[in-house]
Amino acid sequence: MYKFTDEELQAAKTVDLVDLAADINVPLKKKGRFYYVDGMDSLMIFNRSTWYRYSKGVGGSTIDFLMYFKGMAFKEAVSYLLDFTGYGRRGRSKSGTQMVPENTKTDRTMLENRSYESNISERDNRTPLILPEKAPNSRRLYGYLMKQRGLSKETIRYWLEKGLMYESLPYHNIVFLGRDVNGNIRFASQRGTLDAYGKPFKGDVPGNDKRYGVNIVNPECEGLYVYEAAIDAMSDMELRQDYKTSILVLGMVSDGPLKTILEEYPHIRTVCLCLDNDGPGRKAAERLAEKYTQAGYGVSVRLPPLGKDYNEFLKTERDKNALHKQPQVQKMR
Repeated sequence: MYKFTDEELQAAKTVDLVDLAADINVPLKKKGRFYYVDGMDSLMIFNRSTWYRYSKGVGGSTIDFLMYFKGMAFKEAVSYLLDFTGYGRRGRSKSGTQMVPENTKTDRTMLENRSYESNISERDNRTPLILPEKAPNSRRLYGYLMKQRGLSKETIRYWLEKGLMYESLPYHNIVFLGRDVNGNIRFASQRGTLDAYGKPFKGDVPGNDKRYGVNIVNPECEGLYVYEAAIDAMSDMELRQDYKTSILVLGMVSDGPLKTILEEYPHIRTVCLCLDNDGPGRKAAERLAEKYTQAGYGVSVRLPPLGKDYNEFLKTERDKNALHKQPQVQKMR
């Protein structure tokens, strides 16, 4: 089992907590010299490196922050932070896969034998993106997305056939994939399938290039729909029954992936921001609308009319339709 060195642990703990919170979509607000988590006024960030939530009596370092907000195990949290900083890890990942030190050229053939996808891009000064093993079937993935998220088999099958996701081993997470213009995988995130049993697992696969996001690009379509999360994109695609318009998943409220996709696909001229209908989502939509309108794009904002996001809206519509389809009981005269 890989053991982190004191140097690696120190590197993980020196990550800027304000930047980390933005990366994992934890909204902050500033009062005076300190930052607080929006909606949790008792949680204060000190010196941008430590935190404490007075109402619960918990706190600590950046490692503890990920364990608290993302439900990560200690080892997973440290790995995430080291990847976030670009710090080269020695030893092994949580799956037992050998990690390549920073500034080391990686043999593509060796990576192909270890990962599900063979078209992994090589990037200097970063941990290589080595994807989790692929499960022999997608049974758990279908069960979660249909039963817990209200999606249809048709939409799920479409995403699988497009190579946008797969079910992993040994934990049966959903792995969402983002590719560049050449089809190389540059981004991968995992989403647990056990919501019913507690806080779900979410996390990026180490080695991500955050300039990219999950995307489908139609070369004949000038429009692009932009979402915060992959399941929201799937939900809205199903609501609209639109499998032609290009889509992009940011994975956050930062526009790095949007900037990249517009550079790689210059035929895209209009952007529809379908972000979450909450404080951070509305603020991001306003900011991005102004930015890309000034850059010459046609921009519209389309937030979900009900619920916080498009998946909540989809489930609400499903419940309504199910209610209308129930047989009417005749009253006795």
